Amino acid sequence: MSAHEPERWIGPPIAVVGIGADGWDGLGRAARTAIGDADIVYGSPRQLALVPGTVAAARVSWPSPLLPALPELFDQHAGARLCVLASGDPMFFGIGVTLVRLLGVQALRILPQPSSASLACARLGWSVADTPVVSLVGRRLETVLPELADRMRLLVLSADEHTPDQLARLLRNHGFGESALTVLEQLGGRAERTRVGIAEGWQWPPGDPLNIVAVACVADPDRPRSTRLPGLPDDMFGGDGQLTKYELRALTVAALAPSPGELLWDVGGGSGSIAIEWCRAHQSNRAVTFERLERRRRQIIDNAAALGVPHLVVRGELGADRASVPEASTPDAIFVGGGLTQAGVLDTCWARLRQGGRLVANAVTAESESVLLSWATVHGGVLRKYQIYRAEPLGSFTAWRPQIPVAQWSVVKRTSAGSASPALRE
Repeated sequence: MSAHEPERWIGPPIAVVGIGADGWDGLGRAARTAIGDADIVYGSPRQLALVPGTVAAARVSWPSPLLPALPELFDQHAGARLCVLASGDPMFFGIGVTLVRLLGVQALRILPQPSSASLACARLGWSVADTPVVSLVGRRLETVLPELADRMRLLVLSADEHTPDQLARLLRNHGFGESALTVLEQLGGRAERTRVGIAEGWQWPPGDPLNIVAVACVADPDRPRSTRLPGLPDDMFGGDGQLTKYELRALTVAALAPSPGELLWDVGGGSGSIAIEWCRAHQSNRAVTFERLERRRRQIIDNAAALGVPHLVVRGELGADRASVPEASTPDAIFVGGGLTQAGVLDTCWARLRQGGRLVANAVTAESESVLLSWATVHGGVLRKYQIYRAEPLGSFTAWRPQIPVAQWSVVKRTSAGSASPALRE
């Protein structure tokens, strides 16, 4: 069985029941019956407390940590009638998604309630289809940053009662202090409460841990814009200046052509700019960046957090680290920004790239350009050379100052393409 194949469930279908803050009263007949017929009901202590004492099923609180314990937990009770309680819609950042991966949808009977996002949009009059949702449950606060843009409206699923205050501080520190916050607690329940304020002057004390925050973004016009499109200003990246400049970065990320959920290898990370822009393109994108120098690796980690992609994985030199990075085993795309003349780098990248994957390499020296030309001769693809000019003062006038030309090779790995390196074919 592959690592991605769901376990085979041999018992009766597991009922996965969404339950809201309104508890038992808000459940339909099918959901009540599913809970009442169960031998064992799993859930958090808060969810289990919503089930009346007349239900005879044994109640089992989730262990911590939850995910590693799930396979053994279900194996222990194989054959029993099981019910899992979830908050609202089990398939909306909920346990239902995890159980589908683990057991397969055929093993489950999912009975959803309205999600917190649906209830929040109903209270606010916002379109659910047009409102991004960012979950901070088990994720770092900086994950919100790529979604921020002037006049954008988004929902943030809070980790606990401290999230609204932390979010307000984050907005203030990143030029969104005038944004309006609406904290909606215990949505749908008797204790439902709404608190409203501006991030700059947010002073509400911590409230209920079960809350969602609606953000109506207002950007400071004097701060640089940082959208999901590639080409962030160079000064947004800390470091020693070893980065792909923003004009070339935009062209390079476009050549890499990220799609949601894809994995990038960034070889020769520098300041991490390519991997960071790749991850910012979509919240499900992933990247592993390989950088030889420890001080640069630390800077990449800092840059990734500051620009909202703290999940970026940072490793050492590719030749030394590739075997210890399981998530990097089948990249969808690879960018080589350094080490082109180093023996074996392109061979390793080409061997590990999946069929149909994209490889983009940039060269600034005659020696590295020669490597790209040799590889393009064998594997095809497109060779381009970019020359960027920037306007700079020249006395009381303005002159165009040329940047170092950059040669770029971009190629899609095809089954029919040659597999040997140019050095082996000569």
